[in-house]
Amino acid sequence: MEVGAGFSITSFSRSLNFPARLISVNTFADSVRAALHLVTSFDPALWTIVGRSLGVSASACLIGCGVGLLVGAWLGVSGFPGRHMVLTVLNTLLALPSVVVGLVVYLLLSRSGPLGFLGWMFTFQAMVIAQVVLVIPVVTALTRQVVEDADLQHGEQLASLGAGRFMRGLLLAWDERYALLTVVMTAFGRAVSEVGAVMIVGGNIDGFTRVMTTAIALETSKGDLPLALGLGIVLLTVVLLLNALISAVRAWRERIDGVSGRVPSAMVAS
Repeated sequence: MEVGAGFSITSFSRSLNFPARLISVNTFADSVRAALHLVTSFDPALWTIVGRSLGVSASACLIGCGVGLLVGAWLGVSGFPGRHMVLTVLNTLLALPSVVVGLVVYLLLSRSGPLGFLGWMFTFQAMVIAQVVLVIPVVTALTRQVVEDADLQHGEQLASLGAGRFMRGLLLAWDERYALLTVVMTAFGRAVSEVGAVMIVGGNIDGFTRVMTTAIALETSKGDLPLALGLGIVLLTVVLLLNALISAVRAWRERIDGVSGRVPSAMVAS
């Protein structure tokens, strides 16, 4: 049977009195089953992309959190002229478009750019740099808020003990370390779910710079839905496991604090 240019699954199914909705459901179900098979069978192509993506995002979070936690802790306890303007700019950077970051990093790393001598364009390092730029404002702004709130409660006590501003900020950040786990999780989510910047500076090169988000976009446009769904399932699973881990740590900490809080009262009662 010759099929014309206007052929579609919908028109073909209607000619056979077969519901197009059922065809769509079956296609989606088949794609999900194929995706789960790719995940559970440890398909090399899929898990190579997953490993590369987690490596890029973990490296970016490690660098970004190292910078953002220190700067945020300092901003949380510091007062200086222009602080309000700095915080306004910082909060604005929370909504920094990833494609703009990708464009700026591309210009910096291009052969004619100031960092072109590094030869990092379309490499693992370029993607890490782009994600670091996205992560730092998130970590800095959220850490600043956490430390500033803690400073209102305990700052005077630490200052009376002789702690300087920066040391006070570090001590308060350490005291709120379990709350800051959520900040780290947010930063990782910002990095691992980003697609625009890594697409620009990484080039989405198969076997070298293809990560989960860029692979999902590419495979969906190609019609390879099982691989795209498989990567999406892994991405959601990673975020879910990290959230569960952080929730478990915080619950453990609250339980420890509750036990330590009950011990003195029991001793007083005795």
